[in-house]
Amino acid sequence: MASFWCSLMISVALLVLLTSGSANATLSTNFYSTSCPKLFDTVKCTVESAISKEARMGASLLRLFFHDCFVNGCDGSILLDDTSSFTGEKSANPNRNSARGFEVIDKIKSAVEQVCPGVVSCADILTIAARDSVQILGGPSWDVKLGRRDARTASRSAANNGIPPPTSNLNQLISRFNALGLSTKDLVALSGGHTIGQARCTNFRAHIYKETNIESSFARTRQSSCPRSTGSGDNNLAPLDLLTPTSFDNHYFKNLIEKKGLLHSDQQLFNGGSTDSIVRGYSANPSSFYSDFVTAMIKMGDISPLTGSKGEIRKNCRRVN
Repeated sequence: MASFWCSLMISVALLVLLTSGSANATLSTNFYSTSCPKLFDTVKCTVESAISKEARMGASLLRLFFHDCFVNGCDGSILLDDTSSFTGEKSANPNRNSARGFEVIDKIKSAVEQVCPGVVSCADILTIAARDSVQILGGPSWDVKLGRRDARTASRSAANNGIPPPTSNLNQLISRFNALGLSTKDLVALSGGHTIGQARCTNFRAHIYKETNIESSFARTRQSSCPRSTGSGDNNLAPLDLLTPTSFDNHYFKNLIEKKGLLHSDQQLFNGGSTDSIVRGYSANPSSFYSDFVTAMIKMGDISPLTGSKGEIRKNCRRVN
């Protein structure tokens, strides 16, 4: 029934006379209101379908948005495949064997192109998909600012240098976020995105075997599926939130207070430092977390967008026109 309504909405949208995209060089929540009025319904249909097949996909799409924005801004560069002229971001250390959801973005782009060809950027599609993923999994919703255009290149080295690794300490995290115009509160709120999704053994092995700021029984549970030796079970997965891994809620922060953060960088947020009080606040007040998460997501979406005549509107999100 859901797919029927999705198809119906798209069919109806095809009858709408569409105009070309706005020349406005700033992001706005109504950027496609006339040029692609059925955009939001079209994107959400595909995201809902993907998450119904695999709940983890919501976290994967949210992570793609984060990893896109942290590397030369929210420009869809993470979606580009390698070419003869550049090595892209997909094979960078933070993304190799872990970044996923590209085929869902392809499906969304195909559906959007049926409704309003050549109008909506891949960067904006990713922005909407991240918002929808959070909302579908039980989290807040918000009006997304749109009008981004797509990058014509990508950089593996920029991704290696731009995305904070899970080995980061608190000062390193604060510094990286601040460099992009994001506050310490934004850092903690956005980290709350780890209330959904999973991580690979290679990214939490050191924390569960070598560090002491972790609850012992939790460490043993994680060790059961993550062998001590490097190269053994590196890609074995564990939920970032042990209790509700497919529900967007504030349990991530409750876990940190109990020293049950899966990643070293997670537990750094509650380890006797300056962010302890923010974690305590979000643990006690989910509405405060939701409000600050929305604010931070909008701020992150504002990082160095290509607008106006910069960049392009890709026909295929995996390659430049």
